[in-house]
Amino acid sequence: MIVILSVGFSLLVRMPSLGNGFVLFYASAYLVFSHYKSIEKATNKAIAFSRPLLFYPAVTWLDALLARIILNTLTNLLNMILIIGGVIFLFAPGIVPYYPPMIEAVALATLLGVGVGTLNCFLMGVSPLYTTLWKMATRPLMIASGVLYIMEDLPDAARDVLWWNPLIHITAMFRTGIYPYYHAQFLSPMYVVAIGLGSFAIGLLFLNSYNKNIINNE
Repeated sequence: MIVILSVGFSLLVRMPSLGNGFVLFYASAYLVFSHYKSIEKATNKAIAFSRPLLFYPAVTWLDALLARIILNTLTNLLNMILIIGGVIFLFAPGIVPYYPPMIEAVALATLLGVGVGTLNCFLMGVSPLYTTLWKMATRPLMIASGVLYIMEDLPDAARDVLWWNPLIHITAMFRTGIYPYYHAQFLSPMYVVAIGLGSFAIGLLFLNSYNKNIINNE
């Protein structure tokens, strides 16, 4: 995906919004966006994926949830380290990343993925229609999450709308660690934390009450 974006947009514009190379520009946002998507998808499918094991009394729905979260988080972290390290080494050897905002962005993406995924685990378990609607609604999510651009490129009206997408805060924060001269003034980590924790709490509350119905209806 990073290569396709880099080649495609290099034919349309001469320079990315930040830096001199398209590969690093898109990798700096796509990797953390992809991490969120992976965690959200793994979490919302945790009960369906582990359903045969959940008939054993020793295995609970919470075990399935935690196992999927931990496995996918560790796998994604290794992928991100290898890919971003390789991209910097090959395409931008002069870049010295500033790690604190990058780590914070990954942590926020993990929290948001777990929160939204937990809530969706319940909603998708009780409503097949919701599953279809969610897939349709999130198809343009990458476009709306600042992977292809930075917020500063957009008109004020678009910024006011996209600010409410927590992912655009995450991708911009990760980029501030790659490009030290980039200062995203619109960032609100607490907004992302509120969305992530709120979704997680609501999802846990309903899963605790309805997990048996979801397991038996899968």
